[in-house]
Amino acid sequence: MDIREILTRFKNIAVVGVSDKPERPSYQVAKFLMEKGYRVFPVNPNLDSFLGQKAYRSLEEIPETVEIVDVFRKTEEVPAIAKSSVTIGAKVLWQQEGVNSPEAKEIAEAAGLIVIADRCIKKEYLKNFP
Repeated sequence: MDIREILTRFKNIAVVGVSDKPERPSYQVAKFLMEKGYRVFPVNPNLDSFLGQKAYRSLEEIPETVEIVDVFRKTEEVPAIAKSSVTIGAKVLWQQEGVNSPEAKEIAEAAGLIVIADRCIKKEYLKNFP
């Protein structure tokens, strides 16, 4: 499945490491995805809400189906996020620009998840849907 198909088929996206600071890439990407009609689940244990939506402390707390887990965390934190992604039944583990964990890739792919690494989901959307 290519990136265009992923972005067309899957609409529920957890953004792990989202910030409430407008200058941060995680804020800008999550806001962009919301504006494009995706259902965004903000994940940050330090936030109560993000742009009017409830924020979750972990992936496991999200009461709905998450299809894409978009990760804005340090590479060394991604294997644990990959394990959580498997636990919740996500379909795609998406590591943002600058994030590329081979260990997380191995964990996710072993469970059948599609893994994207070191790519910005917003930039990929703009490239595929100009």
